[in-house]
Amino acid sequence: MKIHQNHPYHLVDTSPWPLTGSIGAMTITTGMIMWFHQHSMMLFMMGMMIIMMTMVQWWRDITREGTFQGKHTIKVSNGLKWGMILFIISEVFFFISFFWGFFHSSLAPTIELGSTWPPMGIKPFNPMQIPLLNTMILLCSGVTVTWAHHSLMENKHSQTTQALLMTVILGIYFTALQAIEYYESSFTISDSTYGSTFFMATGFHGLHVIIGTSFLMVCLMRHMMFHFSSKHHFGFEAAAWYWHFVDVVWLFLYISIYWWGS
Repeated sequence: MKIHQNHPYHLVDTSPWPLTGSIGAMTITTGMIMWFHQHSMMLFMMGMMIIMMTMVQWWRDITREGTFQGKHTIKVSNGLKWGMILFIISEVFFFISFFWGFFHSSLAPTIELGSTWPPMGIKPFNPMQIPLLNTMILLCSGVTVTWAHHSLMENKHSQTTQALLMTVILGIYFTALQAIEYYESSFTISDSTYGSTFFMATGFHGLHVIIGTSFLMVCLMRHMMFHFSSKHHFGFEAAAWYWHFVDVVWLFLYISIYWWGS
């Protein structure tokens, strides 16, 4: 029996995923405490599995609603766009807190830090080596994701696939280089304020790159399954916005922490 509605809004069906997501988040948090104090990762890995399974099934349901059931009307899409914009704004303030901590310590280094920045005994990274290469990689990825977006709007399926694939590869390349950089680091997160601010800011940015790469990888798979059209592709648009945000944050990180801070 078909139900007719006289409004453009999407009233979601009953779903178990908010509950399973909450259980997964609680399991991860408890598992991290267990990992730190009892050196057992079992509960943490269980929480990660619950979260991953919840994500896959929740996004599957949203894809069905938007792509196959036609429930994402113009009004619903506008709501999703505002939700993504507000989420990115919250992420901006999240990173502002790290920059605040960095500049608070670096502009007036205390006597405990040797009254210098970087502090005594810290050998910072050369900004002209891996950090500069990573900057080029992210700037190029910003170009390829924009190319993918314009190709999608012009119904150029193969070009969109190529550009999205290139963006995903560049994201993975960035993550691999950052892992090498961390491995070769002469200081750790426990080495004074410099180590703490450096690894918190660049580490969370690295996490956002991994999330953004995963987001674009899902979009690539959906594109290859013809889920997107030139007019109806907000899933990809949200991923592109998020990727541009990640690019801009890196530019601020590179200029302030790697270049000026060294």
